[in-house]
Amino acid sequence: MQAEPGTLFYDPATDRVGEYRDRVGSYVMLRPVGGGVEWEADPRAVRPATDRERLTAGVRAVNERAAGAPVMALPLPGDPSRAPRPVPGCGRCAELVERREAARASYDRSAETDANVLLRQHQGSRHRA
Repeated sequence: MQAEPGTLFYDPATDRVGEYRDRVGSYVMLRPVGGGVEWEADPRAVRPATDRERLTAGVRAVNERAAGAPVMALPLPGDPSRAPRPVPGCGRCAELVERREAARASYDRSAETDANVLLRQHQGSRHRA
């Protein structure tokens, strides 16, 4: 059996679809779609995966990857990763928001962060609740 690496085969012994990796001795090495630990398969038993088997294996790989992904929580209102909101009617707050927006418009993330830090400091010293 001669195949290109990455070709998908169905292995009836394991009831799995795997990517062909290489031939080692009397076996072929297959790897789960999306990555993982390779396994040895009998080259006489494996066959090219059907469209349905390839699709199912791809969906399974995406679901497994998503299941292992960290859950991103929404920032809380007092979260420092969220841009602070100006206090209505405060000239200094408005000035710092203008500075932040100008930095954002010019894609200067460092200046944008600086403006947010200054706005937080101002609000902490002048607008404590």
